[in-house]
Amino acid sequence: MKLTENEINPKQLSPLNLAFIGDVVYEMLVRETLVSDANRPVGDLHNESVKFVSAKAQTEAYEKIKSHLTEEEETVFKRGRNAKVGHNPKSATHGEYHTATGVEALFGYLYLSGEKKRLLELFKIILDKSE
Repeated sequence: MKLTENEINPKQLSPLNLAFIGDVVYEMLVRETLVSDANRPVGDLHNESVKFVSAKAQTEAYEKIKSHLTEEEETVFKRGRNAKVGHNPKSATHGEYHTATGVEALFGYLYLSGEKKRLLELFKIILDKSE
């Protein structure tokens, strides 16, 4: 699933490194979903994507997936959530920001572990409006 041939052991990366890559993985899933839903102006796509990638939205996403996480996934999430980020969030509470960092770390970990199927399973739960 990785786009490069570089060998990366996600278990050896800091939670913020996992969140760094997980941020783009999560956003890519959001963007791909939006583009596949309808061909529309880029400005509309951007406005829709913001609804998914904000710290508040990722906190809501975590609430949907938390009961579905394995013990290992929950550990990765907590490592990301508890990481010292070094700055104050602008448009979210500290709790939301840390939860979002945990979600991004989890998605980065799954991506770097080659767990595409699991990534898609969790993202499908996030998109499910009935959860």
